[in-house]
Amino acid sequence: MTRNKTQASPTAARGEPLRQRVIDAAERLLRQGKADFSMRDLATEAAVSFATPFNQFGSKAAIMHALSARRIDTMAKRFAGMSPPPDAAGRVLLAIDTAVEVMLEEPEVNRAVMGWIGTAGPSPGTVLAHSTALWSLALGDGEGLSAAGRQEALRRLSEQLAFAFRGVLSFWTAGELPDEKLATNAREIAKTLLLGFAERPLFCDSAS
Repeated sequence: MTRNKTQASPTAARGEPLRQRVIDAAERLLRQGKADFSMRDLATEAAVSFATPFNQFGSKAAIMHALSARRIDTMAKRFAGMSPPPDAAGRVLLAIDTAVEVMLEEPEVNRAVMGWIGTAGPSPGTVLAHSTALWSLALGDGEGLSAAGRQEALRRLSEQLAFAFRGVLSFWTAGELPDEKLATNAREIAKTLLLGFAERPLFCDSAS
């Protein structure tokens, strides 16, 4: 699905906080195919001093981590605006489809962002926390999960789904997984994780 995207210019960004200006500028450079941009390039694009990106983030890796968090926030907001099914398994699969849709809207930009996720910044990132929150939202109150294991599932599954989805994305980022297979593989690993906690009837439909 194609969606309109607003690309703010440096002039339009002048009234925004500095961190937002730097992140927006990094996103514009990626959309121009400049994944190898330098911090000087970034400062020029953001119309700020050379020191500003360093002062605000500390490193290019931290900026890319912030761009990853922005994408996860987009996934969460889009999912929250939908009418998901009541059962946890159906909600997770809808969240998978939503997350994949976001990633495939700008695949080259998102591959560039993902390529930096394994690079340490000056301080620990928050990508895992953002991703875990997304899958916690997807799980909801765990309806449809077995009563005996529901609390354990709600305690553990959101982080495990974050690990699993990032793993699938890593193969996609490396070019080993084509765009058209991203959703299928992400769905399969999510269903595998859910299988130990979900009522069997939830997975009777092979097309789900």
